[in-house]
Amino acid sequence: MSVPVPAPHPRILIAEDESGIADTVQYVLRSDGFTPVWCATAQEALAAFAQQRPALAILDVGLPDLNGFELFKRLQALPGGADVPMIFLTARSDEIDRVVGLELGADDYIAKPFSPRELVARVRTVLRRSVRAAAAAPVAPPAPAAAKPPQPFLIDGERRQIRYYGRALELSRYEYGLLCLFVQRPGRVYTRDELLEMVWDDPGDSFDRTVDAHIKTLRAKLKAVAPEVEPIRTLRGTGYALNEDLPTAA
Repeated sequence: MSVPVPAPHPRILIAEDESGIADTVQYVLRSDGFTPVWCATAQEALAAFAQQRPALAILDVGLPDLNGFELFKRLQALPGGADVPMIFLTARSDEIDRVVGLELGADDYIAKPFSPRELVARVRTVLRRSVRAAAAAPVAPPAPAAAKPPQPFLIDGERRQIRYYGRALELSRYEYGLLCLFVQRPGRVYTRDELLEMVWDDPGDSFDRTVDAHIKTLRAKLKAVAPEVEPIRTLRGTGYALNEDLPTAA
């Protein structure tokens, strides 16, 4: 008779320089079935992340050696980093800091002081969203038999990658979801509420400004590839749409 192998506990990376807070976070996560990995500096976090990719990362903004926002960007640039959900944990609760975190593509933002049980609940919610988003990823259509002019966008659903004029884009999960939606229906106008409903798995926890922030970062990444092209149109008071008349070559 075979003995079932227990599922591994999800690995949670914690970048936090205050040992008291780190001890509390580790305790509640471990008690809830997770495997916490504590790093007191950004460099330690980068090394631990590269060694073994976690299921989720919790990043303090005020680390001693590197700003947490910069750490987020460096983690995202590591292999597989864009697929790891991340939560900012910080004493800075100003709206501007929250907006910066959301614009970068963070999945949540928790201000100190916080309830340890609320933190665990947020971790579980973000992980559930991540699993549902991966399961709902669109599959790339089969290649057509007849030759067609090269298209500006090419979606590879298996790799969760989009190429724009031949260049692979480094996208957060929400940027990827938004662009997939636009590419499948060029010219179709989506309201902010529709985008929240169709791309975000828990739209009730988000708001219109979240959509605007992700559109802004998505446009910047597209413009870096083709500065003269404006692929996403804004319809004031309505929403956003993909330009139907994009050139086949940038």
